[in-house]
Amino acid sequence: MSQSIVIGISDYKLAKGPEVLVTYALGSCVGVCLYDKVSKVGGLSHIMLPDSTNFSNREINRKKFADTAIIDLVDEMKRAGCGNNRIVAKIAGGAQMFEVQPGSKLGAIGERNIICVKQVLNQLRIPILAEDTGLNFGRTQYFDLATGIMKIQSLNRRIEEF
Repeated sequence: MSQSIVIGISDYKLAKGPEVLVTYALGSCVGVCLYDKVSKVGGLSHIMLPDSTNFSNREINRKKFADTAIIDLVDEMKRAGCGNNRIVAKIAGGAQMFEVQPGSKLGAIGERNIICVKQVLNQLRIPILAEDTGLNFGRTQYFDLATGIMKIQSLNRRIEEF
């Protein structure tokens, strides 16, 4: 097995099998795995916020937001030879990590991230094959580009494969 390529918060990476992509500390953030099984090219994006529309274009990190990071990653995958109709997704994260006042936008950030990620993937016609989202615990996400398998590891839980 090759060394894992680590993706930090508000970042994404693109690679080819047999590489393994990993991102740690998915709380309210959402990890988006995109994959083309023919070319074995894939990417993993660690989405921190749902959309960039409340920020000026000069000041944003496009890798931070669902509405920009996913589009940019898909564009990079296409330039790497991925077929538009072959890209599929697997997602994880979007937890509510802390108790907050009912109705607080801060408390709903995980849910808002999940909703926005799904909307962007739907607009791009990228099917979601698997997800492990919501609830109230953090996750570490591994994405094996040789197989397209996403593994989720969480504290005091068994490793799940998707």
